Amino acid sequence: MRNAVVGGVIAAVVAVLVWAGVHNLKARRVADAQAKSQQMTIGVDKQGATATAESPLAADMRGKPAAGFTLTTSTGKRVSLADLKGKPILLNFWATWCTPCKVEMPWFEEFQKKYAAQGLEVIGINEDEDVQSPEMQATIKKVLTQTGVDYTILMADKKVAEAYGGLDVLPATFFIDRSGKIVAQAIGLAPKEDAEANIQKIVAGS
Repeated sequence: MRNAVVGGVIAAVVAVLVWAGVHNLKARRVADAQAKSQQMTIGVDKQGATATAESPLAADMRGKPAAGFTLTTSTGKRVSLADLKGKPILLNFWATWCTPCKVEMPWFEEFQKKYAAQGLEVIGINEDEDVQSPEMQATIKKVLTQTGVDYTILMADKKVAEAYGGLDVLPATFFIDRSGKIVAQAIGLAPKEDAEANIQKIVAGS
């Protein structure tokens, strides 16, 4: 009788250990899959992802004229790139699900204030789906409040993203000089000091 009880206890312990091992393996596989999916979604490579002519992350738009667009804010105000002619522009594509986007947005707000005297305009283009729905508008407003962003935020259409190289990766930032030429671009989360160095290039132009 005693041997049977001991055997039963051992069997139960073994069963629990086996179950725990299987459960942990499944959880680890799910976590790995999620991590890989997130890395693909945000598009940050091992170096932090500043695009170059050889970068696979996005088309190299440097040296090209910035594509014109007219988009609306969440309140319906229409804003055109042509309205900002002669100003240096930081143009940032972002989305509410993009964690790196929310890291750099407060930097851009800081730069907007720091370089306001030089005419810098920071424009954010939101790339979320169904941006006109009340639910998404509430989510966008929440993110802007959390990040302290007060610069202009526009609601995207697919044509604008295509005009800037397709943008399979977010965040994507373009630094446009006073003549309307793209001087630099950053795909993925680049260092803050790199962003400021690019801003200094575009505000210095005549």
